[in-house]
Amino acid sequence: MSYVSYISLFVLFFYNCFSRQTICNLLHPVFLVEHHLKAKMENHTRISEFTLAGFKSQPGSQVLLSVLFSTMYIVTVVGNICMILIIRMDSSLHTPMYFFLENLSTLDICYSSVITPRATLAFLLGRRSISYNGCASQMFFFSLFGTTEAFFLAVMAYDRFTAVCNPLLYQVIMSRRLCVLMVMGSYLSGCINCTIQTSFTFSLSFCGHTEINHFFCEVAAVIHASCSDTLVNELIMLAVCGSIIVGTALVVFISYGYIIITIVQMPSAESRHKAFSTCSSHMITICLFFGTVFFMYAQPGAAASSNKTNTISVFYTIVIPMLNPFIYTLRNREVKRSLKKQLKRKGFF
Repeated sequence: MSYVSYISLFVLFFYNCFSRQTICNLLHPVFLVEHHLKAKMENHTRISEFTLAGFKSQPGSQVLLSVLFSTMYIVTVVGNICMILIIRMDSSLHTPMYFFLENLSTLDICYSSVITPRATLAFLLGRRSISYNGCASQMFFFSLFGTTEAFFLAVMAYDRFTAVCNPLLYQVIMSRRLCVLMVMGSYLSGCINCTIQTSFTFSLSFCGHTEINHFFCEVAAVIHASCSDTLVNELIMLAVCGSIIVGTALVVFISYGYIIITIVQMPSAESRHKAFSTCSSHMITICLFFGTVFFMYAQPGAAASSNKTNTISVFYTIVIPMLNPFIYTLRNREVKRSLKKQLKRKGFF
């Protein structure tokens, strides 16, 4: 596993093991003080926890949801770990494309781990409360990994553009140093966005028994639960998230626009098929991820968290990380060939 992947796992370990109070004090000390003073002035008591009210249903349905969520989480972790091992064990896959894919698999494990285990326990045990600081830290790491994934997909689109449109210079352009810088830049962008979102969201006032209409501390849902004026926060969320989604999507669309033009101009059908097969898996992942995220964050009124957005959130937080390993395995000849080779070595064939 690359050292960039270790950074992702360390961040996840940090989220699960460190004191939530310590995390929140590091994230936004100024806004915590501001929130405390504002609460005093308005004669509000600062709340100590939230109630996550997403997916209200009968007790039997809660057990079914916990089984469904836990199954999808296990499949996500096992599938992405297998993808990482396949890439690491086969030297023929030590290329820029698979370097990004390995890091995407690590990111998907972290991304899903921030949300799914806690949601599963909440459905199973009926404990819907989450502490103020726990909610802030969950929002921070969810925004970090979600934003980083958007930048990852844009970086992978540029990688495919270089491979198809400039094949002779591919190894020169996509050097190891550039690949590492792109991954680190994606995480840095994620850190900037999650710090902005978490700080501005938890500078709001929350009054009395605060209920969040979601199954995790999603930014728009927490903003909607505040008892103070949220117009500025909604505009900030729309501006920041919208610019990230639109910006990364533009990189993807421009890259694939040039890729399609180049593929159409290729002389032989075999060359066209080979070039398209290297991009098809990534195109499916892009459509799934950006389609759902754009609906959630890049349109006015996104902060009005409804039952429909809860269902969509399940798709991009749990289902897509689970599907990614299968998409890249079933539609990628090199990965399937490598998997068969590894299974033969282990004596399965």
